[in-house]
Amino acid sequence: MAILAVLMPVLMLVVMLALGRYEELMLPIPAEEPEAATATPHQVAEQAEDREMFEART
Repeated sequence: MAILAVLMPVLMLVVMLALGRYEELMLPIPAEEPEAATATPHQVAEQAEDREMFEART
């Protein structure tokens, strides 16, 4: 019974790590900042204006 109490958490940890690796392999890698790639020129100009206003305050 004591052996089961020691081995069960270790086995559960191994299973969780294996599932994490499996998930990383199966799911696609997300693109970095997808909204930046699809931003319109108007959105970019608004962001620049907002950044300038923020920098002027500080």
